[in-house]
Order: sequence, then structure tokens, then C-alpha cells
Amino acid sequence: MTPSGKKALLLGSGELGKEVAIELQRYGVEVVACDKYANAPAMQVAHRSRVFNMLDGEKLLEAIKEENPDHIIPEVEAIATPVLMEVEKEGFNVTPTAKAAWLTMNREGIRRLAAEELGIPTSPYRFANTREEFEKAIEEIGLPCVVKPVMSSSGHGQSTVKTEADIEAAWKEAQEGGRAGAGRVIVEGFVKFDYEITLLTVRSVSGTTFCEPIGHIQVNGDYRESWQPQPMSTQAIEEAREIAKKITDALGGYGIFGVELFIKDDHVIFSEVSPRPHDTGMVTMISQDLSEFGLHARALLGLPVPSIRFYGPSCSRAVVVEGDTDEIEFDNLDKVLEEPGVQLRIFGKPEVKGHRRMGVILATADTLEEAREKALRAQNALKINVK
Repeated sequence: MTPSGKKALLLGSGELGKEVAIELQRYGVEVVACDKYANAPAMQVAHRSRVFNMLDGEKLLEAIKEENPDHIIPEVEAIATPVLMEVEKEGFNVTPTAKAAWLTMNREGIRRLAAEELGIPTSPYRFANTREEFEKAIEEIGLPCVVKPVMSSSGHGQSTVKTEADIEAAWKEAQEGGRAGAGRVIVEGFVKFDYEITLLTVRSVSGTTFCEPIGHIQVNGDYRESWQPQPMSTQAIEEAREIAKKITDALGGYGIFGVELFIKDDHVIFSEVSPRPHDTGMVTMISQDLSEFGLHARALLGLPVPSIRFYGPSCSRAVVVEGDTDEIEFDNLDKVLEEPGVQLRIFGKPEVKGHRRMGVILATADTLEEAREKALRAQNALKINVK
């Protein structure tokens, strides 16, 4: 908070942004947290905050010009990315790059980059703007298939079409779940994979570094459990790292990338990439010496990442609360935390409408099976009172 100090403008202030803010402050960086609602998690630990819709280009540009940050750090996809492209040309530093934020906000951009420019294996896909185009895309791809808005996150608007009876509901879900409202959708061929992973990939002054692969379970595209390391063959892990390096090199810049991949018979198929910490990567808060948030902070500040020390088998379980309230109590914590190697993070989100991820349970043990069982026991012990 001095003229010679470094300042970061955090665009998105959820639970992932909160951890990034804390890590940046450990290096003496002033953090200004932005989001569309007040008292978001990162705002509770940042030096200052600003509330505005980040899809509003004028408001975003105003915030950037007024704050004049050394680092602009997107934490969500829902940002007026053309503004980031514009200010980057003026000399502002966007993490990892404005191009990465622009391409990954829109599933079409990143899918075309991976499949058509880089030749990376992906599922078959089609894009559709209208109901007629949507039905034609499903006909060409075939059933079953997965439908997503081209702009969404955390599974919003995503569904699986198994029969023709599902088509109407899938179109409606995709139109209502998009970040920018109704619009273009992607129809993807269903990949019969053995398992899926997130490969956290760090680009820094030290080069490209990889975390141990993270396995995970999703419900309607939203993460519920993740574990590290996901057992993989040597061939699969080498192929996964090769694909992750290819896509992150194309996006450029410094920071952490969550590269999502499908594995089938030791072959790797690209799914998506986020140029920021990934929700499945919250397991790294207990599994590594540097969490994904610590790695992101180091990398974007231009600091070295000489190595990543992995402690051992670990698991995270999302705490999802259902209801419509701004009063939530977390109870029975003495039982939740009675086993060694268990931690709890409560995010501090101010309200729930429908269902919302409000915390995460972390566990570590000697084996992967033990870590997952321990996390499940802790989650079952947690009592949530919705008032």
C-alpha cells in the first residue's frame, strides 16, 4: 500500500481467489478483490474490494484504470475479456495472458485451439446457435452426448443426452446455465473413459512443472471429490504431460493451469483447461509443500518454482449446502477433526440459493484408499444447520 509496492487486481473473489489473495499477501502484494456481489470470500481477506459485474467492459476498464495494478489476475471465466486484450496491449500484465483468459472463457476457442491448431486428441464436437442447429449437431454426433454452454463454469448448464427424450431438457438447461445468458452451445461426443484427471501444470521462470495427477468425481459437471495421486501408467502420465505442456505453451504466460484430461486404455484425450487454480486442486492444500495457490502466486510474480514436494496420498471432499438462506451453521467440528491428518476450510460465502459449495474437507493418509475413507468419515460427521 505504498507507491513502490506491488498491487494485484483479483477478478473473481470466490474460494479459489481467497487462497490466491492470501498467498500474494505473503509476498507483500496489495490485493484488490473484485466480484459481482459484496463480501465474497476473497474480499474478506483482501486489502480492499470493488463490487461490479465483470462482464461489463466499461466497469472493468474503469477499475483497471483507477487501480493501475501491476498484475491483473482473472479467477473466473465471466469477464469482459476483450478489455483484457486491450489493456495488455497498453502494457498491463494479465495472468497468465489475456489470450489465455479469452480463449478459455469460451469453450469454442479452447477446443478449436487444441483440436484444430495443435492436433491434440479430443472428443468429437459441434457448435450450435439455434435449436435447429442443436438438433442437427446431436444427430451428427450421436447419442449419448454431452451438452454445455460455450460460456459457463462449475457444471452450470451442463447435461448428458442419453435418449431423444432428453433433448428438450438439455437445450433448456444449456440456455439457462450460460455465464452470459442464453447463447451458443457445444455438443460433445460421449467419451467412454476409464477415469479423468486434472493435471496441474505450472509455467514459471523455472520452466514447466507438473503436480501429481489428480483424480476426481463430478456430479453434473461440478466437482464433489478429488484425490492425489491418481494411479496412472508411465505411458499415460508421459502422454498427459506432453499434452498439458503443448496446450499451456500455446496459451503462454506464467501461472498455474488446470488441464482436464480423459484416460482410456493409457491413451489421453483433452477435455478442458483453466488458466488459474482449479477446484479439484484444493486437495493440494494438504498434499504438497506448495498448494496450487502458492504455486500460482510464485509463478505470476516471476519467482522460481524449483520443485514441488508431494507429501503423500490425499483427498478433498466438497461441502455442498442446499437451501435458500444467509444463515448457515457448521456443527460437530470436534468430531470432524478428531482424526489426525484431517482439515476443514469454510469458505465464508454469504448465502445459499439452491445449492452451493461452502467448504472443503481435506485428508491425508498412508494410502489413497485410507485418505478417501478418512475424508468421507469427516464429511459424514459434519452437521450443517440451515436456518
